[in-house]
Amino acid sequence: MKQLGENVGSLDAAIEQLLNAEKHARLAGDVAATRNAVTEILRLCFEARAWKTLNDQIALLSKRRGQLKQAVTAMVQQAMQYTDETPDLETRIELIKTLNSVSAGKIYVEIERARLIKKLAKIKEEQGLIAEAADLMQEIAVETFGAMAKTEKIAFILEQVRLCLDCQDYVRAQILSRKISTRVFDADVTKEKKKPKEGDNVVEEAPADIPSLPELKRIYYELMIRYYSHKNDYLEICRCYKAIYEIPSVKENLAEWIPILRKICWYLVLSPHDPMQSSLLNSTLEDKNLSEIPNFKLLLKQLVTMEVIQWTTLWDSYKDEFENQSNLGKNLGEKAAEDLRERVIEHNIIVISKYYGRTTLKRLAELLCLSVQEAEKHLSDMVVSKALVAKIDRPMGIVCFQRAKDSNDVLISWAANLERLLDLVEKSCHQIHKETMVHKAALKV
Repeated sequence: MKQLGENVGSLDAAIEQLLNAEKHARLAGDVAATRNAVTEILRLCFEARAWKTLNDQIALLSKRRGQLKQAVTAMVQQAMQYTDETPDLETRIELIKTLNSVSAGKIYVEIERARLIKKLAKIKEEQGLIAEAADLMQEIAVETFGAMAKTEKIAFILEQVRLCLDCQDYVRAQILSRKISTRVFDADVTKEKKKPKEGDNVVEEAPADIPSLPELKRIYYELMIRYYSHKNDYLEICRCYKAIYEIPSVKENLAEWIPILRKICWYLVLSPHDPMQSSLLNSTLEDKNLSEIPNFKLLLKQLVTMEVIQWTTLWDSYKDEFENQSNLGKNLGEKAAEDLRERVIEHNIIVISKYYGRTTLKRLAELLCLSVQEAEKHLSDMVVSKALVAKIDRPMGIVCFQRAKDSNDVLISWAANLERLLDLVEKSCHQIHKETMVHKAALKV
């Protein structure tokens, strides 16, 4: 085929001869000859720098009757190599669009189509058309591609999530992020891959520019931090930083893990009190690396200790650290400072409820360093969110932290008390009887 193309002087004549050769090979069902013919036509167009002719020939060859799958695959793969060597951006976009139209709806070139769409989306993003780039990327559902490498799938979905976040389409970003299971990042990559059985799809190797699994894990959690920052979900942000902190490459680098551990501590403090927050708080306190930042260790210990925290003292100690934007990130501002004060008040109310069964609203306000109205508001919010059980007698100004018992609980408690009383009576009778026997034995002697 190469000799046939080179023997003819003009490009059009050479293409005409190769098209005739391709037709004979295609009708005869000769896969190798058909593939060679179509690739040779593309090569001649490329070497002649006839980009319009190249586009026309790609469209023509793909539409010929009974065209072989192998020929179309070879044609698309070869033309993809030419996209980076186009003279200008317009020519490159035109070639990519031609290849997209050829590969649309063909399952045997779905991976090539996904890569082409990714290239086109990158061009659109560079032109500032982020919404168009996001729409293009969302056309492709790579999670259904059996032959695509796992890392390439993850990288493609992460790119979809990133573009959605750039467009501030947070709902679609969350839907796309759920396509990635976090368990995939914990898979052991050192295990040998099993050889595919006969009939199984052969998984292609990922391109060289695709990041490794640990790098993809970090990218994923950084994107999720952007998403949860929009919702001000401090606990989820903390969990994301915790996952980044657990990456081996991060843990080995002191300069990397110290800022991340600081953020974990701050977001833990900012998170509302619940079982997940308590669990993370205790596990972080057990981390030996926390000794490298003793002021943060002291901060977390104050939250664990069942003692009232003085807000003014705490804020004076940590104000400079809290306002240090280079360490904490852009999303901690005035609202976060208010949330920190809210968390300290919540902690103090929980501590008071542990020590008091009943107290006056005035005394509660004194312990919290708040006005009576503010103390009542914070207490009411905690009761509504079911973080605490309490009742307020507003006319009397009394707060009761004891849970009201129903009839079953009262009955169970009464039965338990009665059982203990009978046990005590039995033990007392036994001791009296024992003392009587000892006394009688002493008299006989």
